[in-house]
Amino acid sequence: MEWNDTIYLSLLLISIGFGHFIRQVEDVVVKKWVSTFTGIVLVYIVSGLHIIHPLICTALNGFIITCLPLSCFHLVSFIFTFGYLFFFRTTVYFGVEYPPAHTNAVQMMLTLKLVGLAFEVNEARKMNKKNDEGNNEDQWERTTPLPGFMDIFHYSFCYAGVLTGPYFRYRTYLDFLHTPFAKYANCLEATVNKLKYVPMYAALFLISGYVFPLKYAEEEEFYIDRSVLYRIWYLTPCFFNFRMRIYSGFVLSECACIMAGVGAYPSVGDSKPGRGPAAYKLVKQMSSDPKKLENVKYDFETVHNIDPYRADFVCTFREAMKTWNMAVQYWLAIHVYKRTPRSIRLAATMFMSSIWHGVYAGYYLCLCSVPFYLPVEDLYDRLFRKEASGLAREMYDWMFWFTRMQAFSYMGIAFLLLDVKAIIRYWSSIYFVGHALTAIAYVIGVCFLKMKKTSSHKK
Repeated sequence: MEWNDTIYLSLLLISIGFGHFIRQVEDVVVKKWVSTFTGIVLVYIVSGLHIIHPLICTALNGFIITCLPLSCFHLVSFIFTFGYLFFFRTTVYFGVEYPPAHTNAVQMMLTLKLVGLAFEVNEARKMNKKNDEGNNEDQWERTTPLPGFMDIFHYSFCYAGVLTGPYFRYRTYLDFLHTPFAKYANCLEATVNKLKYVPMYAALFLISGYVFPLKYAEEEEFYIDRSVLYRIWYLTPCFFNFRMRIYSGFVLSECACIMAGVGAYPSVGDSKPGRGPAAYKLVKQMSSDPKKLENVKYDFETVHNIDPYRADFVCTFREAMKTWNMAVQYWLAIHVYKRTPRSIRLAATMFMSSIWHGVYAGYYLCLCSVPFYLPVEDLYDRLFRKEASGLAREMYDWMFWFTRMQAFSYMGIAFLLLDVKAIIRYWSSIYFVGHALTAIAYVIGVCFLKMKKTSSHKK
């Protein structure tokens, strides 16, 4: 493990422990300032002077959100913030030293927070302008104060989630400050239940990274001495190592929020990752009656970002996608997927996700391959798996699981290698087997579908 990763891991563990202290602070103003100051310290430790980037981005967004006209400020925020993210990743071309990798993670989450906040405020201001609370549970109440410049600053640098997420809405942040749910939710038990698997993920990450290092896939020996079958197989341990790293980091990030009480809501609110309670008015009413809160069941689904078990064992690619980075997927669904024409929704969402992840070709080659794979999986699901039952269904489930894991591994190597030459070299060394089999499977599937329709018409 590299020194920077050791520091990063230590800061995540400190953030988790600090959550117990922050829950004891009852004064809202003190709680807000302590959370912000701690967040700034964490960002400075991983960024040094490069903390100037998050500060500039937040300050300019504060101006955009509070000062620009209602009709355009959310769009200006979207364009500016993603534009700044692109600049942030290409500073070397402007004579500025490239920021540390962990500062990139900070800037990524800040981008989602600020753009998401701009859209939240836009909807709230429209609602206030119409003098209409509406019937949508997802809207703000008219009594919810719109954020000022310093409120935006506090939300952006709240220590819970500042390093690597998970994403949560401004409304969730307000509830963290003002609602009493964290007093009654068993934050410690929920944290322990999450943390108990982290040592296993971390150990498997270290072991698999040592035995099957990714760097080996970039050495001459790998392409000269190893067979095509070995290179195809090597995709699997590389992707396994990546999963263990992601599981460790995401679970620790969730625990930092859980321990602080961020995202603690009564289970009757039906909370969703990133979004918060679906039945928000019911939850808000409950917060004003302490007697009802003592015997209520609570959950932290709002900050639930990854489900490692389902990510490994669900059958289809489409299902597995929904178990990864769930809070970010909510953001993409609300701000990209649902706002683009139906015909290009999936492609636009994957492209936007690629932009958010970085400027390297690997992100685009990986994520933008998804719209080509999903129709093939959907086609075979419709032809065979959907109507199967019993032993046949179990066999189809196993085949779908095996196929989607190989597809994840094949696309994932692009996400890991990043450099376009390294990716093309790897894929070409295995004859672009993933692309070729996907195309062949699609042609065969279409033929099967036509035969099935012909047979149905004859009957």
